[in-house]
Amino acid sequence: MMINLFTKTTRFTICLSFICFSSFSQELSQNKLKEIASKYAESSIPLLKEILSIPNDAFYPEDIEKNIKWCEVAFKQRAFTTHRIKTATVPLLLAERKHKNAEKTVLIYLQIDGQPVDSTRWFQKSPYRPTLKRLNSNGDWEEVSWEKMTNYEDDWRVFARSASDAKGPVAMFLSALDAAKEFNITPNYNIKIIMDFEEELGSPRLPNAVTENQTLLSADMLIIFDGPRHITNKPTLTFGARGIATLQLTTYGPNVPQHSGHFGNYAPNPALRLAKLLASMKDDQGRVTIKGFYDGISINPATEQILKAVPDNETQIKNRLEIAETDKVGGYYQEAIQYPSLNIRGMQSGWINEKVRTIIPSWARAEIDVRLVLESNPERLLSLINNHIIAEGYHVLKQKPSTEERLKYPKIATLTSEISYQSFRTDFDSEVGLWLTRALKKSFDEDPIRIRMSGGSIPISPFVTTLDIPAVTVPTVNRDNNQHSPNENLRLGNYREGIQTMLAILNEKL
Repeated sequence: MMINLFTKTTRFTICLSFICFSSFSQELSQNKLKEIASKYAESSIPLLKEILSIPNDAFYPEDIEKNIKWCEVAFKQRAFTTHRIKTATVPLLLAERKHKNAEKTVLIYLQIDGQPVDSTRWFQKSPYRPTLKRLNSNGDWEEVSWEKMTNYEDDWRVFARSASDAKGPVAMFLSALDAAKEFNITPNYNIKIIMDFEEELGSPRLPNAVTENQTLLSADMLIIFDGPRHITNKPTLTFGARGIATLQLTTYGPNVPQHSGHFGNYAPNPALRLAKLLASMKDDQGRVTIKGFYDGISINPATEQILKAVPDNETQIKNRLEIAETDKVGGYYQEAIQYPSLNIRGMQSGWINEKVRTIIPSWARAEIDVRLVLESNPERLLSLINNHIIAEGYHVLKQKPSTEERLKYPKIATLTSEISYQSFRTDFDSEVGLWLTRALKKSFDEDPIRIRMSGGSIPISPFVTTLDIPAVTVPTVNRDNNQHSPNENLRLGNYREGIQTMLAILNEKL
């Protein structure tokens, strides 16, 4: 359901109020920020429910259009001007608000689209019907009436697609803007907000859009409201993220699936070949064995000190994942994510479970992602993987093999790849880093956890490289949020503190 448009009189009043209260802007204390955030965590729940109720799978442009229109209305109601940046598919949306006497501009990145859903695996009527839940005495999530929000507890959760990744932060930011208006907080910087509606597709149109709209998007720094806090759930700042490239690898057997009784021991099995090929790329400790894959990465003493300052509890991480030991790419979690990774994200061949058949499959396929770091050239890494497959005796193609190729080459593989975006990293003592650190410390009365680089990927490198601006991520959601999975959720305590975080940033002077 779309929010109602304000009348012309109301819109004029809002715009006038943003102009008028600028001269009365005040800095708020830690206790006042917390008090305001608590108030808006409750009062803005209809806003959160509304944005989560709009389907946002980027594979369905008609649903994305509904999200674009919703965002246009929401930001115009808060005295922003909006502009659609056209791409070959769905547009990006830019919202801008200028403030009197502002000398700098902060660009804010928000993600609006979400992962596809399998509604059969959600424990509610629909992933797009936000549901409030709490843990019962049996350790199960039970539904709670929304009417009880007047007396909610921090550990209650809102379950919906994109509750955490990343519409929850959008609702937090809009709520913080509303709170800033009520309490006469005017930033001393201009605000530009870029909204991405294809992030879960890898933002394929973003780099070109940034290149073609450099003047429109120009800013002094970039903030990304995305991602989960540190596992301790304390205020967190992340100063970098790995990039990502994806590959699809297919091996071939008989031209169609064959009876395993008639042709077992005779027709090569592509699933076995794929398994052996993938196994040749890593050792038993999870380290990539392809020569040169980790070249260029070294952890010097200064970096080691930064990494070990993050209060990770390795036992806690293993318990959460329910694993007895970890891969040995690094000696501990923070070190491990400073290196590029090679991950098998999915495999398919033949049939399993109730559809299982006694056949030799005709093909086997693996979907692979490679997480990138600044020191690694993505084209070089993809070339190393391609050459490794050739060295294993395969004739490598970029398309499905022809009959002639099948009969000529004993071992054939199809390998396609795409580089989505590169890594980025910002210094802790950069202007944006010091400013955000100061804002969070004032708001929560403790130094935020500062992470050199996150393991995940966000499409920010086009802004960093093309616009030549530093970027820092301000994560707010709970880490155990089932991101990308069924039953994604947002903890209400994180929603409240997310509003507090964003209000603190609006309140902190540049």
